[in-house]
Amino acid sequence: MTSDETAENATHVDVVVIGAGQAGLSAAYYLRRFGLEPEAEFVVIDRSFGPGGAWQHRWPSLTLNTVNGLHDLPGYAFSDVVHTRSGEVPASSAVPAYYGAYEKEYDLPVHRPVQVTVVCDRGERLRVETDEGIYFARGIINATGTWEHPFVPWYPGAARFRGQQLHTKDYRDAEQFRGRHVLVVGGGISAVQLLDEISRVTTTTWVTRREPVWRDKEFTPEFGRAAVAAVEDRVRQGLPPGSVVSVTGIPVTPTIRAARERGVLDRKPMFSEITETGVRWSDGTTLDVDAILWCTGFRSSLDHLAPLGLRNPGGGITMTGRLATQVAADPRIHLVGYGPSASTIGANRAGRAAARELVDHLTTGAAAP
Repeated sequence: MTSDETAENATHVDVVVIGAGQAGLSAAYYLRRFGLEPEAEFVVIDRSFGPGGAWQHRWPSLTLNTVNGLHDLPGYAFSDVVHTRSGEVPASSAVPAYYGAYEKEYDLPVHRPVQVTVVCDRGERLRVETDEGIYFARGIINATGTWEHPFVPWYPGAARFRGQQLHTKDYRDAEQFRGRHVLVVGGGISAVQLLDEISRVTTTTWVTRREPVWRDKEFTPEFGRAAVAAVEDRVRQGLPPGSVVSVTGIPVTPTIRAARERGVLDRKPMFSEITETGVRWSDGTTLDVDAILWCTGFRSSLDHLAPLGLRNPGGGITMTGRLATQVAADPRIHLVGYGPSASTIGANRAGRAAARELVDHLTTGAAAP
């Protein structure tokens, strides 16, 4: 055992789960079921001050009525804690209440607020450095999601724009834009939701890189499995995952139909340049706007894993295992909430698969079939 492993602030456990959102809590639940003891053999580290994962930071107008998908954690129904699935209950308060109750129900060892700074390979163990101390683990389940890593593409002239630029992560409510012309950028579900809200109080323009893909048909289990399989195939090849939504398309809800009728969804192609007062297209057409809202998604929050050298030259990570949660280059490391498990429904199955395969690997030295 090295000197840093015997340091006063070093703790030895079998597994460190990084992140206490849906995927992290699911993994922790199954680690208990598969025989690991909380605190003694596994811990969960979460950077937030309270339960709820990324849900606690969502905009107030995102309610249980408007949220795109909300799924029970394993073994404990959402309705057991939050007794109204309908109505204008903000997801930012309802989901954290549910997650907090879940942590107590199963006595999950969540340490917060604790920030993981870096993970390094130390031979038989992985060194997990945090602002609370150091953990030496035989394996890790990384469930940090994407919320802390918003993506804004670079366009010429972005630095000279005199208006306001913000990302989905910064959005609070439509009233902040009243009386201003807002350019909404992005072709995902969040972009359409915020476009609809903002257009009710002020002028909007919508631009996307590609033509939006609408889904008028029912989202069947078979369709969902096919979409997840397409993303899973990418990560098994070591390619950057892309999003499940890019495969499924945007569901056409009554709200979307109403926005269509109001002319809100008159999409324009992507501009080529940002000017001091707005944007310019390649044909020379310009548009003056007061604010640019980048609804351009997120990237996986994996910077703390950089010393492990997991990424391929193209930026992807080659994944393996039953549900593609296991890093092919190091079976001690599982990524949940990455690729095919980057959804609330996929997170539960991924948490179970990661816990099962990691426990089996630590017990026998080989992943479960």
